[in-house]
Amino acid sequence: MSSALIEPPRDDPTDEFPVLGGHRPRRVRVAFGARTDPGRVRERNEDQFLIAKLAKSMRICGSSLPEPELTRFSDEEGYLMVVADGMGGVAGGEEASAMAVRTVESFVLDAIKWFLHREGSEQDAMVGELRRALERADHTVVERAEADPKLYGMGTTLTLGYSVGNDLFVAHAGDSRAYLFRAGKLERITSDHTLVQLLVDGGVLSPEDAREHPRRHVVTNVLGGPSRGVHVEIKRREIADGDLLLLCTDGLTEALEESEVSRLIADCADPDEAAQALVSAALERGAADNVTVVLARYEVK
Repeated sequence: MSSALIEPPRDDPTDEFPVLGGHRPRRVRVAFGARTDPGRVRERNEDQFLIAKLAKSMRICGSSLPEPELTRFSDEEGYLMVVADGMGGVAGGEEASAMAVRTVESFVLDAIKWFLHREGSEQDAMVGELRRALERADHTVVERAEADPKLYGMGTTLTLGYSVGNDLFVAHAGDSRAYLFRAGKLERITSDHTLVQLLVDGGVLSPEDAREHPRRHVVTNVLGGPSRGVHVEIKRREIADGDLLLLCTDGLTEALEESEVSRLIADCADPDEAAQALVSAALERGAADNVTVVLARYEVK
C-alpha cells in the first residue's frame, strides 16, 4: 500500500445509514473464519486482524441463596471484527497496524457501551463511541511515530465490523473493505478512501479503468500518517438470517474481481472454508500484497 497521502474530505457521512426504529433485538449466532498471508511478493505481513466476542456477565461475590451460580452471563453477545493494513517502511507498517488494532481492542473493552444498539440516542451513542475508538487509535499511532524518527509517517487502514443482536455497524478509514453477502449478492458497504475513488466519484474515471490506474494505491485517509486527524466513515445495516460479513485488505480486492469473491463465498457454506478459498485464490493470482480476510456468517432467529 502506498504511503502517499492527500487531505481527506471533511464531510460527515454518518447520517447515510437508515434509522431503524421499533424493532426488537433478535437471537443471533455467529460463525467465523479468517486468514492472513504475506502474499507472493512481500516478505513481511503488515496486515492484522481481530475477532472478539463480548458478553455481559455478573460474578456473585456473596448471596443468601442456596448454591448460587457464581457467574451468570446474559444471552445477548456483541461481536467485534477488525482488519488493518499497515504502511510506512521496514517496520512501521507492521507496528502501525498492530498498534491500531490493540488500541481499538482496549477501547472497546474498557470504554464502549457495547450493548447499546437500538434506536434514537442509543444509536447515536454507539456511532460516537466507534468514532472515538478509531480516533484514539489514530492518536496512538501518530504519537508513537513522533517519538521515533525511523517510524515517521507510518500509518494503517482500519475497517471494523461491530454487531449486537441483528444490528451491524461498520466503521473504517482507508481502502480495506467491508462487504455484505446476502441472498447470493455481494454489496460493498464501504467506500475506498483513495485518490482513484475520488476520481471515480467525480466522473473523471470509470470503475473499470480505476482497477488499472497507476495511482490506485494512493490512500487519502488513514490512521496515523504524517499528520494527526482521521475521517471515520460509519455505516449501519440490519442483519438478516444467512447474511455473511466480509472484511478484507486490498490484497484480496486487487487480486480478485468482486464477482469472483461472490462466487467463492457462495460455494462455501462454512466461513472458515470461504476464508481459505478466498486467500488461496488470491495467491494463485500472484497476490502482490498481503492478503487478509475475516468472515462472519449470521444465523438470526
